[in-house]
Amino acid sequence: MVKNPEKASYRHRARMTPRRPASALAERWTIVDGVDVFYRESTNPPEAPVITHLHGFGLSGRYLLPTAELLADEFHTLVPDLPGFGRSGKQGAALDVPDLAHAAARFLDDRGIEKTSLVGNSMGCPVIVEFAHHYPERIERAVLVSPAGGIHNQPLRRAMSQLAKDGGREPRKMISVATPDYLRFGVPSTFKMFKALTQYPSLERLLQLRIPTMVVLGTRDPLLPGPARIKEVASQEENHILLVVLEGAAHAINFSHPKELAHLIRLFMEDRPIVGLPGSVQTRIFEIHRGAHHPAAKED
Repeated sequence: MVKNPEKASYRHRARMTPRRPASALAERWTIVDGVDVFYRESTNPPEAPVITHLHGFGLSGRYLLPTAELLADEFHTLVPDLPGFGRSGKQGAALDVPDLAHAAARFLDDRGIEKTSLVGNSMGCPVIVEFAHHYPERIERAVLVSPAGGIHNQPLRRAMSQLAKDGGREPRKMISVATPDYLRFGVPSTFKMFKALTQYPSLERLLQLRIPTMVVLGTRDPLLPGPARIKEVASQEENHILLVVLEGAAHAINFSHPKELAHLIRLFMEDRPIVGLPGSVQTRIFEIHRGAHHPAAKED
């Protein structure tokens, strides 16, 4: 039993705070459900539409910063480390996808945020669709980047093989960002969380969304079916989904292709046509599906 929670909290925060900030965003702490939660927040403009970025499996929000920082001047930007991940403290038991969705809602409660758009990568995408399932009135729009989970990642050994293959396709700098997060998360939590993620019905919940939703896929992502298969499945139902492909990208698009992703998010938020990043010829961007209920593109 912790005799002095405030002292324990102070020690935890001191231990988890590096000498140099890793972000241009403000780095802050709060307490949610008795757990220290670390987050990053744009300082300007606080009255702008809110975008909250949710990280993937075993990681912290640090690898989301390249994209989040590019949007921070236009949106009130929040990048939390969910409980049990990154610098944030852990609860008694490892959290599953629904637990993390509720934790995200309580973090927003703590920050006084009634409504937000959510941008997620990998595991962050199932957390977003679960959040939308429980709190539909609190989510404006969803951006799902490389959504993980479901039958394509089963059984567990297949998912681990996919993750290992992806590691060789990401930028080398991703290793220095991801390795401390994975080590901190720990092996037992890794297997428990990965099992929960692979069993989560990501596709079914995705097709049930009733808000404008952009799904961003990389053609070199080993954790997902190919874009053609995803388009085939999405086209079978009337939905709110916009499918966009980044040619040559792997799984961690928020880290590897921040300029392209930030560009896409801006277009999506304004319902503008999906076009490539001006001046860029290295990464081709193209739309492959626009659901019947997704807003039509507004011509410039």
